[in-house]
Amino acid sequence: MKAVTIPKALSRQGDLVVIPRREYEQFLALKRFREFQPTAGQKAALKRAERNLKKGKALSYDAVAQSLGL
Repeated sequence: MKAVTIPKALSRQGDLVVIPRREYEQFLALKRFREFQPTAGQKAALKRAERNLKKGKALSYDAVAQSLGL
């Protein structure tokens, strides 16, 4: 079993978490991606789309593809 000594100065900074290096590197890689922040207009458009979907005012993928000639 390996022993790890944590300096007091480091332990005073708050909670410490120990994870394997590979998981830490994966975390850092994910952290590079920016999180999507929708604008007010995009939020309103999404609400409209959800209301239309509930009312049955939606086209299937096949209907859209056919109207586009795909």
